[in-house]
Amino acid sequence: MDQAVAERLAGGLLAPLGDRWRHVQAVAAAAREVSGAVGPGDRDLLVTAAWLHDIGYAPEIGHLWFHPVDGARYLESLHAPHRLCALVAHHSCARIEAEERGLTAELAPWELETSAVMDALCMADMTTGPQGQRFTFDERVAEICSRYGEATVVPRSINRARPILQESIDRTVERLGTVQPR
Repeated sequence: MDQAVAERLAGGLLAPLGDRWRHVQAVAAAAREVSGAVGPGDRDLLVTAAWLHDIGYAPEIGHLWFHPVDGARYLESLHAPHRLCALVAHHSCARIEAEERGLTAELAPWELETSAVMDALCMADMTTGPQGQRFTFDERVAEICSRYGEATVVPRSINRARPILQESIDRTVERLGTVQPR
């Protein structure tokens, strides 16, 4: 699946969700901007994953109501490449939220990829607000906590994942620094 197909698919499912679609469009744009942090052969995959990372929010495909797994399952049903499904399943430390929700077994079919692609996908997602705004990572975490309420599962998960996500962002910035002098 390439970027254009991913964009059409995501748009068809997420455009009715308004802000979610604005967020996804901005994450894809951010992924394009940081694509220099990944190898040339992975740049299309990064942006494709960015278009699809929140596809599991589409009501017509959500069965478990945990969007990383619902998205990966849906993409798998379309015979998308396994690696793409795994990136969607594990984006932005989804494994931590899966633990919080008791859904680790449902996430298990997709191996966690630790790579420049996953790091850049996390950076694009975790620096983009719910309406497509550009945020620092700290602003994004604060926005998530405010929107969901501190004691709920999403902020709890993000706060547990915070050091891991920060490391992903730092590695991406470092990789960009080697290809784009400051």
